[in-house]
Amino acid sequence: MTDGVFRFESFDLDVIRGRLSRNGQPIHVEPRAFALLCHLVQNRDRVVTKAELLDAVWRGRFVTEAALTTALRTARRAVGDDGSRQRLIRTLQRRGYQFVAPTTPGPAGAATGSGPTVSVPGPPARSRASGADREVIRFCRARDGTRIAYAVSGDGPPLVRTANWLTRIDVERTVDMWSHWFDGLTRDRQLIRYDERGSGLSDWTSPGITVEDWIADLDAVIDAMELDRIPLLGVSQGGAVALAYAAQRPERVSRLILAGAYARGRLVRAADDNERDAAAVDLDVARLGWLTQDRSLLRFFASQFQADAAPERWDEFVALQRQTTSAENGVRFLEALAHIDVSALAHQVRCPTLIIHSREDQRVPVAEAAKLASLIPDNRLVLLESRNHLLTGSEPAWAQFLHHVNSFLAA
Repeated sequence: MTDGVFRFESFDLDVIRGRLSRNGQPIHVEPRAFALLCHLVQNRDRVVTKAELLDAVWRGRFVTEAALTTALRTARRAVGDDGSRQRLIRTLQRRGYQFVAPTTPGPAGAATGSGPTVSVPGPPARSRASGADREVIRFCRARDGTRIAYAVSGDGPPLVRTANWLTRIDVERTVDMWSHWFDGLTRDRQLIRYDERGSGLSDWTSPGITVEDWIADLDAVIDAMELDRIPLLGVSQGGAVALAYAAQRPERVSRLILAGAYARGRLVRAADDNERDAAAVDLDVARLGWLTQDRSLLRFFASQFQADAAPERWDEFVALQRQTTSAENGVRFLEALAHIDVSALAHQVRCPTLIIHSREDQRVPVAEAAKLASLIPDNRLVLLESRNHLLTGSEPAWAQFLHHVNSFLAA
């Protein structure tokens, strides 16, 4: 079916413009869920199988059924439905799904409201219409010639997020574990993020994966954007890179945010034989999981990042990792991160710094946040009530995180 607009209950779904609105008010829907909703509505006269939805929405990419479950739940939530009521989207056991609400097709472009455009996933290099939904992916070269992919999203003052564990900028905003970060950080702001060498859309073949190489990647992006002084956000491993960059390029960094960050890798910070043994086992499990692609081992690794998330979130994490780099590069990253140590640079950071950390972080202990606070001269330490290394969008700590980040950047 090729109709452009569909009306059901108080909703208008504009397939052509990529908009969903209710009573004229725009509703933001992450792109995968939007694509799923469009496919179900356009084929509402029949049952759509899981296989068809996976093919239509992910276009041949390997994903687990957990990703489909997540997108389905997000689509239902956007139209005020859920898996219990199934008022609009019905699950037919062992058959598939069907959109069952009475629907009236309308002419293309007729939907009311002028809210943000939500684009159905397409080719990696794309631009969106306006505001937070406008995203452009570009490429630049680091000083050694390595090609680095970076994305520019939203409007307003810039915020640069350093690359962290295995990103892929063309898909991360479509998965639950990262989509709320994207939405929250692009509100009235221009967010700049990139894939570091060895992962994502950047070159996978690079002779070095060191802090100096990662700093060169960040230099290349900031140079390409022709930015002067910028606030820098480092999450997890990206915190070590952001800290080192702020120390070595003080003229380029106005403010520094370290979220779930550390200055010392797990093998470096191990204080005794027991901690060294635990760090070595953790590295071996992760390394073996990457080399064998053993789901149970990869799931164990994923669970450390979102300890309180549902198992399907771990599967989503595993599926995203598989899209980001090769097994060989994954092992190289793991070993580099276990041995990272930028603690000697911390006292050289001169800009105001916000250190924000989950009190019961299961991947990076809160003691590492306290260590950073003891080393960086001008800092504020905020501890959030969470067990998650990467905060989920549904927990109270996420709203608190955004509040502290926005207040810090506005100061």
